[in-house]
Amino acid sequence: MSGFLLLAGSMIIFFIAYATYGAWLCKKWGIDPSRKTPAETLCDNVDYMPTPPAVLMGHHFSSIAGAGPIVGPITAAVFGWVPVMLWILVGSIFFGGVHDFGALFASVRFEGKTIGQIIEATLGKSGKFLFSIFAYVTLLVVIAAFANIVAATFVASPQAATSSLLFIILAVIFGLAVYRGGVSFSIGTIVGVILLIICIALGNMFPLVLSKNTWVCILMAYIFIASIAPVWILLQPRDYLNSFLLYACIAFALIGIILYQPTMQLPAVTSFDPSGKGTNPMFPMLFVTVACGAISGFHSLVSSGTTSKQLDNEGNARLIGYGSMLLEGVLAVVSVVAVGYVGGDKLTALLKAGGPVNVFADGVGTFMTTFGFPFGVAKGFVALTISAFAMTTLDTSTRLGRFIFQELFTKVNAETGKAEGSILTNPYVATLITVVLSGYMSLGSYLTIWPIFGAANQLLAALSLLAIGVWLKSVGKTNLMVVVPMLFMFCVTLVALVQIVSANFGAGHFITAGLGTVLFVLAIALFFEARKNLFGSSKA
Repeated sequence: MSGFLLLAGSMIIFFIAYATYGAWLCKKWGIDPSRKTPAETLCDNVDYMPTPPAVLMGHHFSSIAGAGPIVGPITAAVFGWVPVMLWILVGSIFFGGVHDFGALFASVRFEGKTIGQIIEATLGKSGKFLFSIFAYVTLLVVIAAFANIVAATFVASPQAATSSLLFIILAVIFGLAVYRGGVSFSIGTIVGVILLIICIALGNMFPLVLSKNTWVCILMAYIFIASIAPVWILLQPRDYLNSFLLYACIAFALIGIILYQPTMQLPAVTSFDPSGKGTNPMFPMLFVTVACGAISGFHSLVSSGTTSKQLDNEGNARLIGYGSMLLEGVLAVVSVVAVGYVGGDKLTALLKAGGPVNVFADGVGTFMTTFGFPFGVAKGFVALTISAFAMTTLDTSTRLGRFIFQELFTKVNAETGKAEGSILTNPYVATLITVVLSGYMSLGSYLTIWPIFGAANQLLAALSLLAIGVWLKSVGKTNLMVVVPMLFMFCVTLVALVQIVSANFGAGHFITAGLGTVLFVLAIALFFEARKNLFGSSKA
């Protein structure tokens, strides 16, 4: 099978889906471009801030992409490339796209509030409490998984580490220049991209070699600072500038695939259970392993946690919510082509040497040699791009974790109606607790963390779809497009959690097994809390 035809066909399908199904969702949900958004009505230039679509698209796509659409599909390739491709296409269009778009739209209509706060408004305080605990635990796992992946990538590609640190400095300079120094956005972008290229060159000249655990500690310090700083000084500019890296990486991959014309070496289908021991069956493990390449609960936290607070026009919600998920689907397809081309014994060696990111970098780096890039430079560039976006996922996840942790311990005074906090709602304390807990969990291997991450992440998607479905019903809107994927994700993830908990108890991994048990119980409790609101009569 031609990798080029696989990619081209997928992109055509995604484009048609955006133009048709995406437009249908806008019509059914009542997207209103004339309605003011929370970014305008609640602007504080810290969390709420009207942001140009190009910048917000960069932030949102950078936050949701990370290493997920690469690690997931490549890890799931043990089932063969056909099952992975089918789930990416169906999942991105009818599951992930609806999930991301719905979470963004619901949050915008709730003054930029998080999914947890939307659940409180529709299901009550007990529902919000259950969801908030679930989301917080999931975010800890997300941070641990991606910190592990970034640290491992920095060890394998020290030049990427240097460039990534320089990107942080560049982002701060860009933010100060554009938002406080009066530099025009277009001039800032041109200069920023030029400096971005210089940072890459300096990284290749001065690679920074440190141990993995040292990098984990540095990453924890970085995400602490990034999650409490105003969005305009680091989060927005870093994500915006980094988006050029990912766009370039995707463009180079597309051009390379067109010129190289790779053939899929990986089998189309292997077996229902490649382990041969009943421990890794295609159902449900395929659907939790691919994760971000098809649907990801983490996306709902980004959509409702940071993106909804920066959306300048409701009419842009389809582009940023639905469009970004389809673009992530394209990246996942590129991952399938890369791992499919590598295949065989080389795939095993690359996985052992540096994990899925190493496989992706090797494949795309090879494709890039067709238009003049030396293989080493090309592979280093791809590794840098993925690590940069994984870092974006890290700082966004930490900020979201801080929001949720503060919400958990904020009480509303019954007499005054005002929110009252404590030492635990202090942003520095909430962030520190989040960083310490996730940092401890990250001192391991992605192979240990990824299965529980995938199951928790996909179950979070089911719960987010549950919240969106309840809200849509409460305001008299059609919610079938949300309920069907929700029920499927509940079935998949609950079965997967039972298998993961059982396997980890047997292997003596009691922390992972305990986390899985907690997540399972919380999800079941929340589903029963919401079923009347979801399937009962509408309130509107």
